[in-house]
Amino acid sequence: MQRFSNSVMKNMNRHVLRDGPRVLTADRPCDVFINHRGIDTKKTFSGLLFQYLSNLDIKCFLDRKSMKPGDHLFDNINRAIHGCKVGVAVLSPRYCLSTYCLHELALMLETKKKVIPIFYDVVPSQLHIMCRGSSMAYSSRDLERYSWALEEVRNIVGLIFDPSRHDWSELLSNASSAVIKSLIDVEEEGWPRGISNVISEKPN
Repeated sequence: MQRFSNSVMKNMNRHVLRDGPRVLTADRPCDVFINHRGIDTKKTFSGLLFQYLSNLDIKCFLDRKSMKPGDHLFDNINRAIHGCKVGVAVLSPRYCLSTYCLHELALMLETKKKVIPIFYDVVPSQLHIMCRGSSMAYSSRDLERYSWALEEVRNIVGLIFDPSRHDWSELLSNASSAVIKSLIDVEEEGWPRGISNVISEKPN
């Protein structure tokens, strides 16, 4: 994927920012939900992507960075997913060990959001449910739900990044370009997208 071109930025200004510079207020639905495993990528790629897109006046949701003391964690996360236009799933080595990551991914897909997978130091075939003992045992419903979500995301074309070989700035540029293109596509299709009757649940 190429770096930003003038035509891409003009399209973004026309479609995403057509009402002028946005004031990033807490009550405005987010444009992009960043689904990630914090211990793997919050201080590296996920944090950089959040800051980069925020500087373009694209409102992103990155868990605690997007909340204030007193906010209810799961209610705000579920609300942000339902309200977002595009989801970015940063799939990292310990991603599948997190019930919360799997719940967020499943909810994005259930509500039919456009999801951009970023395979960060993993390949799609490595993504599968992992249990670390009895405390990680899932109900049959959750196991089916999370397995389905991982199967779905494995079959979506995304970006593959090996931090030992690839260039960080190129990943950030490619990911940002993909997000902007997806936002333009969603707005041209007529947002809101994927408002469904799915009842969100807190992960067990």
